[in-house]
Amino acid sequence: MKLSLPKKVEIHEVVLRDGIQNEKKIVPTEEKLRLIGDLVACGVRRIEVSSFVNPKLVPQMADAEELWERIERKRGVLYSALILSEGGLERAIRFRVPHVGVFVSASETHSRKNSNKSVSEALKEAVRLVGRAQDAGMKVRAGVMNAFGCAYEGAVPVSRVLKLVKVFKKSGADEICLADSSGLANPLQMEGVIHRVRALTGETALSLHLHNTRGLGLANVYAALEQGVSIFDTSLGGLGGCPFIPGARGNIATEDTIGMLHGMGIRTGIDLCRLIETSRRFEVFMGRAFPALLSHIQSPPC
Repeated sequence: MKLSLPKKVEIHEVVLRDGIQNEKKIVPTEEKLRLIGDLVACGVRRIEVSSFVNPKLVPQMADAEELWERIERKRGVLYSALILSEGGLERAIRFRVPHVGVFVSASETHSRKNSNKSVSEALKEAVRLVGRAQDAGMKVRAGVMNAFGCAYEGAVPVSRVLKLVKVFKKSGADEICLADSSGLANPLQMEGVIHRVRALTGETALSLHLHNTRGLGLANVYAALEQGVSIFDTSLGGLGGCPFIPGARGNIATEDTIGMLHGMGIRTGIDLCRLIETSRRFEVFMGRAFPALLSHIQSPPC
């Protein structure tokens, strides 16, 4: 059943975490702080600042503590971090992170490569992390990776996704996120999976983390909008992709997503022209062309 399109959409900006985690050029703390400030000035109100992971495995996140210590936290902006372990959560608590993401893969192969744990083992740890984070006063989004298919295993049964969602719902997570980590989703599949997940989540907020691996990212956004989803992870410039999934590079681009939403009369509270300027500046800093389309149009529709 199609619902009426949301009048407003929240953008959860992930360029500072998912976007740059695979980039060879290390982004220094000062540049990250500048980028956060620029995004806030554009009107972005949800920003994933970092992940608390082993810096030897993900060098881009080596300055997570310094970054959280130096952020100028603006009222009305949700600053978030991804956590993968008890140690990561301890670090997040120590630096007063208000909002954390905890994700489990629906794919056994990806789960092993991503966390060296089976899905069952990862889920048990995730539930513990959700509880501990909430006890520490944090808001928690619990997510299912590879919810629409896996680059290693192919199709992922919806039953697996629903099982994980049920557990996260029972855990009391504040938000549940479905991630198309491999970028394999199509609009019809998106519609069907979300319809079934919504029957379980009820009033719990539902968000989507989409990749644009096969160029279907915005088509999938529209399919999700028709199912009433109003929170989307996006990455400035279209940067990103899972380091453990071959060919999964490229999240949906923030500027392209907002351009489509604004063109459809859906509000985001974000200044698109200013955002495009920010993307272009960061593109120059990184020294390579970004996948986003609107940033390369001479007169973008903003």
